[in-house]
Amino acid sequence: MTISARRLRKAVLPVAGLGTRVLPGTKTTPKELLNVVDRPILSYIVEEVREAGIEHIVFVTGRSKGAIEDYFDHQIELEAQLLAKGKTEILDAMIAELATAGEMSFTRQMQPLGLGHAVWCARDIIGDEPFAVLLPDVIVDSQPGALKQLADVYAEVGGNVIGVEAVPESETHKYGIVDPENRVGRHIRMKGMVEKPPRGEAPSNLSISGRYILQPEIFGILENQPRGAGGEIQLTDGMARLMKDQSFTAVEYEGVTHDCGDKIGLLRANVALALKRPDLGDAARAAITALL
Repeated sequence: MTISARRLRKAVLPVAGLGTRVLPGTKTTPKELLNVVDRPILSYIVEEVREAGIEHIVFVTGRSKGAIEDYFDHQIELEAQLLAKGKTEILDAMIAELATAGEMSFTRQMQPLGLGHAVWCARDIIGDEPFAVLLPDVIVDSQPGALKQLADVYAEVGGNVIGVEAVPESETHKYGIVDPENRVGRHIRMKGMVEKPPRGEAPSNLSISGRYILQPEIFGILENQPRGAGGEIQLTDGMARLMKDQSFTAVEYEGVTHDCGDKIGLLRANVALALKRPDLGDAARAAITALL
């Protein structure tokens, strides 16, 4: 069944993860606040969300993640010092990232039970509305942003929309993989999906890459969702059940994906985005060349 495109206003960012793949850097600093060039990873994600027209961002947090909430609030002493020293360019950049009144909500995931459980924790704030989900350690370098690309497709077709990208066949066992029914350009009608299929058994090489637009009926499914891969409540399993009643469209978005929850991925993101910066690119290239 196709669901007409109700306006997309809200997004869920699950930020409760421990960041074990980038320890010890995340021992006291939330993974989402690790820097890529001169901004936290989360800064890039929130920028992408706002570009897509999202009005309300729901952060699903956990213990030791209070710094995330603080990041989007005023730092009175720091702002006063920057103003006194005439560093208005830096001050303006900081203020531009702050939450507007009522723009952000924070709720706790009390147990590490997986992405599906984290999304379910946002159910009362989202209510009976479609919503986006973005993995907060995945930066997509694209213009327009990946979520904006998905939102444009959602406005056309409604239902549920999933961002995907092609991966090598040898890597499909590491990801959630979609089972395509047919394809027109970058739009793929889906008939199924599987979380981390065994080697050689993936239905395609299109991996689910951390950008989703979902209908609120997913909450009722996740509430009673059995644990799946890794002993966690998998969002992919819930979406597979929802697909029996609603349409799912995969979008192979244009852009370069950086998995910043991995040490090498975080390094690659820093290098790639530094090289693209008009103010830092030449210096970054010279520094990298000197090391090689």
